[in-house]
Amino acid sequence: MTEIERQTDDGDTGDNMFHGAVDWGLAAKAGVRLARKGPAMTRYTADAADAELADASRRAEGPVRDVTGLADGLPVPDALVLDRAGWIEAAANSMAQLTGGEGSSGLIVGKPAGLQAGAMLAYLSSAVLGQYDPFTDDGTLLLITPNVVAVERALKVPPSDFRLWVCLHEVTHRVQFSSSPWLADYMQQTVETLGSGADESVTDIAGRLADAVRGRGEGADGSVGGIVGLLRATQAPPQREALDRLLVLGTLLEGHADHVMDAVGPAVVPSVARIRSAFDARRHRKSNPVQRLVRALLGMDAKIAQYVRGKSFVDAVVNRVGMQQFNAVWAGPDTLPLLTEIEQPDAWVRRVLG
Repeated sequence: MTEIERQTDDGDTGDNMFHGAVDWGLAAKAGVRLARKGPAMTRYTADAADAELADASRRAEGPVRDVTGLADGLPVPDALVLDRAGWIEAAANSMAQLTGGEGSSGLIVGKPAGLQAGAMLAYLSSAVLGQYDPFTDDGTLLLITPNVVAVERALKVPPSDFRLWVCLHEVTHRVQFSSSPWLADYMQQTVETLGSGADESVTDIAGRLADAVRGRGEGADGSVGGIVGLLRATQAPPQREALDRLLVLGTLLEGHADHVMDAVGPAVVPSVARIRSAFDARRHRKSNPVQRLVRALLGMDAKIAQYVRGKSFVDAVVNRVGMQQFNAVWAGPDTLPLLTEIEQPDAWVRRVLG
């Protein structure tokens, strides 16, 4: 997002740029109005898909716990199965929790920011299959029925298999957070750090960007490219380190979920090979220039790269030391991989496991 003058509705300015940066209530309303309709379904078909996804989220929990060795003995909460409008409202509420509230001052003026965020949520509402929200009281797994149905139809794969396969990935996120209660607080604190440098001058930011472009800056890092690399290059050191922590955490969480999905899949999803092949082809399918720009600006291409890089890291460590020792990664912030260790899993093994 672009920084605009921080301003409250009564004209006051403030020091903390991140709290209340966006009017998330307005974002939810705008997103619901802008969201595209889902695939055509009868009420009966939609209800049946809702019920099957809810059941699949419960059935996935056991195999995921068996493979990961995490969350043993913890209760299995129900998932929240939603349409696109329901996901937008839930996502807006989660973002309000993550960024500190519903106010209308902060990173950018509340109502314009709310409209921009609503447009972003509307776009994403047709792309997200599921999501774990760690910022509700007990954490909530969200599954978006119309999107799951749309993708399974596009891929021409067995619906029941695809729904369970999606749940294996999303339930892994639930297991990650439920077995590591510190993760949600760590994520929230890191986001707060990332948002604490808004009072910097444009000159300072532009100077760092120029240095990075010339390859001289402290923030130049060949391991992070594209829009995310550009954002990273503009950050002061504390914010750059916070962004790195978020990048690493996202890469680990997504890579671990993909690893578990593939480890569990053959035993419980009969058509898993067909689904994986079709889904990976869809992930990397060429889009038109406008779609590519939107995807880049929203970080979706960076997220796809997270799946690939993160899974390679998890695969390598688990193959070397086994899942039980890999689980040291969930002990706390100090055992998370460093940005450089994502590409060098042996370095993580030496540092953490000795």
